[in-house]
Amino acid sequence: MGIKSNVIRLDAVEKVTGAAKYTEDLIPANALVGKTLHSTIANGIVVSIDIEEALRVPGVVDIVTCFDVPNYKYATCGHPFSLDPSHADVKNKTILTCRVRYYGDEIAAVVAEDHLAAQKALEKIKVEYKVFEPVLTPEAAVESDKELHSQSPRNELARMDFQITPEGKVDFYKGTFSTDPYIGGHKDLKGTKFYVPPQQHCHIENICCFAYMSDRKIVIVSPNQATHTMRRNVAEAVGLPIGNIRIVKPYMGGGFGNKQDTYYEPLAAFLTMRLGGRCISFAMSREETFVNSRTRHAMDLWAATSVNEEGRITKKGLRINSYSGAYGSNGHAITAYAVTNYFQLYPALEKQVGESATVYTTMPSAAAMRGYGIPQVDFAMECQMDDIAMEHGWDPVEFRRKNMMGKRFLDPFDRFHCASNGLEECIDKGCEMINWKERRKACDEFNKTSAGIKKGVGMALFAYKTGVYPIQLETASCRILLNEDGSAQVQISATELGQGSDTVFAQMVSEVTTIPEKRVFVMSKQDTDISPHDAGAYASRQSYVSGSAVKQTAEILKQKILNRAALLYGEEENKLSLTYENVVTDAGKILGSIADVALKMQYTNDMKIDSEHITAESTYTMRNNAFSFGASFVDLEVDVSIGKIKINRVVAVHDSGTILNPQLASAQVHGGVAMGLGYALSEQMLFDGKTGKMLNDNLLDYKIPTSMDIPPIEVAFVETYEPTGPFGNKALGEPPLIPQAPAVRNAVLHATGVGINSLPLSSDNLIKAFLKAGLIESALP
Repeated sequence: MGIKSNVIRLDAVEKVTGAAKYTEDLIPANALVGKTLHSTIANGIVVSIDIEEALRVPGVVDIVTCFDVPNYKYATCGHPFSLDPSHADVKNKTILTCRVRYYGDEIAAVVAEDHLAAQKALEKIKVEYKVFEPVLTPEAAVESDKELHSQSPRNELARMDFQITPEGKVDFYKGTFSTDPYIGGHKDLKGTKFYVPPQQHCHIENICCFAYMSDRKIVIVSPNQATHTMRRNVAEAVGLPIGNIRIVKPYMGGGFGNKQDTYYEPLAAFLTMRLGGRCISFAMSREETFVNSRTRHAMDLWAATSVNEEGRITKKGLRINSYSGAYGSNGHAITAYAVTNYFQLYPALEKQVGESATVYTTMPSAAAMRGYGIPQVDFAMECQMDDIAMEHGWDPVEFRRKNMMGKRFLDPFDRFHCASNGLEECIDKGCEMINWKERRKACDEFNKTSAGIKKGVGMALFAYKTGVYPIQLETASCRILLNEDGSAQVQISATELGQGSDTVFAQMVSEVTTIPEKRVFVMSKQDTDISPHDAGAYASRQSYVSGSAVKQTAEILKQKILNRAALLYGEEENKLSLTYENVVTDAGKILGSIADVALKMQYTNDMKIDSEHITAESTYTMRNNAFSFGASFVDLEVDVSIGKIKINRVVAVHDSGTILNPQLASAQVHGGVAMGLGYALSEQMLFDGKTGKMLNDNLLDYKIPTSMDIPPIEVAFVETYEPTGPFGNKALGEPPLIPQAPAVRNAVLHATGVGINSLPLSSDNLIKAFLKAGLIESALP
């Protein structure tokens, strides 16, 4: 069938029938159980740990503390390795820690014959601490005299400050941490403050792994998004060469960026070495996954925008103070990605100033989550666009049209031109589907006579890059083996985490070779000893970067098939082609099938032809980037007196270039919209201000949307052709989440006239805002 077809997911049957094997399904029956002891303070030092009583618990095999493990510092992030020290990931994690940096930090581990023994032993361990005050905001952390990491004075991990000249040149400078609303001290750039909270990924499968020793190697089975990077991280953590570590990734139960990071894999590796190669498993509970994995970055943002009488943006400024949490993980990359995006979608005519800081706080570590910083900045940016439009009496859509990025826009930071841009068409289609002007007018008329219920329609745009070039290397490799029956096996380390990439890779191979997808077997289990190198699943890069490797390798395989067919059948290679799995001459004569060529090349036994198993392998280096675009429209009503939002419909229109599988693409948008609505309406991680302990570390108190909460979602695509993509395609996996929160907020603004500048838009936050605006008194009977 090839690309542009609704090929059914290759893993669909296995997953819906329960046949698919995930990491915890594969743990051997005789594996030892590992559990970690978490700190009961958020900031301090472990003075001593008494394990004597715990060691006497029947079934306990070993206990290690922060005083027993190697002190190698390693990175946990899933970024590709960088030879440039300025782009290297932060190395500030150890297997266990004596310096406690958040409530729940790992300070010891128990290994036992079963879960019950391990849990009983944990409860008998006694810990003495030297306690410091928690620091839960960037300003508190900067003012604290207790550094969380010695290499980061004032707890500031990193910062990036710049001014963009009218000619598009970026001048970087070294700013200082500030909460002053005047961006960079410029009195003509007074920012409005916005706040977005930390969010948890809430994938179905919790964080887990197991490790054992085999064939002189440590084998680690883990549902990780970047297996080759994890291999390096583990090797550094335990002080072994990379070749001594083998990472195997089975099916993954969702990731959303959280499973880019390295968690208990180094601990499991250390313990299996310590215990003679025995298999040791670690499986976080849901509560542990909330606290001990990663979160979306909370951010304080101050956004400033000035406009002229014609409705053109003349000046822009942005300050971001980002909450890193306890450890570095992705470093400043996410905050830098956010602050630069502010000046891409709506570039200003004159003055543009950006300042950003990432600060360690005594909270769970923040890292990659679907959208990589852009949902945070898009909330501030798109809310402000509506605020300005309302203040001047302009249509929010038309105000955006005057200022948004056009085709051939030159990104001032990464210095590439926007080669495809369907944003104008996305707006047109979205306005038509939502009936923008008429629906807005109808809501205005309704609101004139209704005090208790208010209706509104809002929208928001986004621009999102595909991959991380040129900040980091974008590389992917692929290997395709032709079986003697003409079917193909595809090996690639771009991990399938539920988004459907394996299916799309099969479609790409089919498009080039004509072998149907049912006979293309994409090896979904990655193994660093077997699978060729790939940077991993992140940045919506797979169909763009890894897909380029798949296409390139499939083309090499196709050429080999034609070359060997020419040899077998005595024809000129340049006169042959592949059609419906057959080798055909330019006159239309079928010489034989791909299977015939494969079989004969492998088993012909004569003096003229050397036998050959036909394979192809290549590495693709991506030296381009591409913007994806989209618009989200939300129709809702607000019950003012109780602060309740009811969303009637969402219209999501995307430009992701060529749509490779329309059905899977639509499903991606539905899932992203649902996740974005959770971010908009209810999701936030709450912490005790005195202890730093998370208060809602479970799926009862942390509110994600259920099927009952999701409104009708209408999806449409504007298909442009991105010349740098393998088939004209570009990012789709992350973008659908990005504009939902500001679109909902802007619909509330239209309905009530009240602009709320922090998330979530929960009932308590709405009521506070409505009380302040005097709406609730007028809504009461």
